[in-house]
Amino acid sequence: MLKLLTNAQVFAPEDLGLRHVLIGGGRIIAVSEDKDRLAAPCASEIDLEGRRLLPGFIDGHAHVTGGGGEAGFRTRVPPVPPGQFTRAGITSVVGVLGTDDTTRDTRSLLAQTRALREEGLGAWCHTGGYHVPPVTLTGSVRDDIVYLDPVIGVGELALSDHRSSQPTRDELLRIASDAHVAGMISGKAGIVHLHLGDGERGLDLVRQALQLSELPARVFNPTHVNRRKALFEEAIELARGGSTVDITAFPVAEDEDAWPADVALLRYLESGAPADRVTISSDGGGCLPVFNAEGEMLHMETAKPASLIETLQTLLVNGAALEQVLPAFTSNVADILRLHDRGRIRDGDAADLIVLDDDNEISDVMIAGIWHVQAGAQRVFGQFENQDGAEEE
Repeated sequence: MLKLLTNAQVFAPEDLGLRHVLIGGGRIIAVSEDKDRLAAPCASEIDLEGRRLLPGFIDGHAHVTGGGGEAGFRTRVPPVPPGQFTRAGITSVVGVLGTDDTTRDTRSLLAQTRALREEGLGAWCHTGGYHVPPVTLTGSVRDDIVYLDPVIGVGELALSDHRSSQPTRDELLRIASDAHVAGMISGKAGIVHLHLGDGERGLDLVRQALQLSELPARVFNPTHVNRRKALFEEAIELARGGSTVDITAFPVAEDEDAWPADVALLRYLESGAPADRVTISSDGGGCLPVFNAEGEMLHMETAKPASLIETLQTLLVNGAALEQVLPAFTSNVADILRLHDRGRIRDGDAADLIVLDDDNEISDVMIAGIWHVQAGAQRVFGQFENQDGAEEE
């Protein structure tokens, strides 16, 4: 059925003003100032009454199979149900493996990614995990990216972290080369998504790899760059050289040597670094551990997909312009991941949309033309979600 969304304040992510949007076949057919131009006798009309219409969020880093497992098997976090993504306005997600790429592997990640697709989300994943050599399905990073449809890159490969394989520069270069060439062959992102830990070496290995190779800077995509303030400054310089850096929306204590995601994004934009080379992800489903000096986990929390909308709400409450900060949640992510029909509101793109109310709350979420959330209530449920009310977050 055709749907006509009328009187929407469209942020595409740029502010287009009041527009009307015709949707059919899971796609945006047309965006226009002229409602009559979009008239279709069989279209159901929904008047948004001036509410803001945004592209659906693209979460470029989530542990869809669950993270953790760093203090015994009981600490393995279960898979993230689809409703945690949709209620948070996330219409597309990229799954990753973390520390545990032993009891979880590319097979299980690929299966969960396909499951999320069957539940209606846009879903992709990376091959590999923290460690070298990367765990793969075909035996090759290059072949996984080229031949496995949902696989778009490799990662999250861990650097500057006691949980990593302590990879050498040459190992990093070989993996990055395979990812880059696979991306060229397949038209996919072909990136190395890099987990950055708390280590003082920071991004040094990435700088060495760029200085000593012909690889383009876009291949290296570090995440968690706001976890240390000095690391964040390194990341800004890396972005100036052509890499896209990813801020994580995790909780930050006042006395912690880290930047909250909202503060980090504003600091990045104020630095004058390229505005299209910064993204924000949730780390949803991932373990947020605290370790002692011996590497023993003291306690842990679990990251939530809802951290994305909470970060955006904090930015808006503090006076940030929506059109300035929204690309980090939408179009910038689509660009680095080469998801060419996501992250924007324009003719022909996927009809993945969020409606924000006057209180900056998500009232409605559409994925491929289907309402997954309406009037603040989840309408489409995963196979194992409680339809009497979504599970507690």
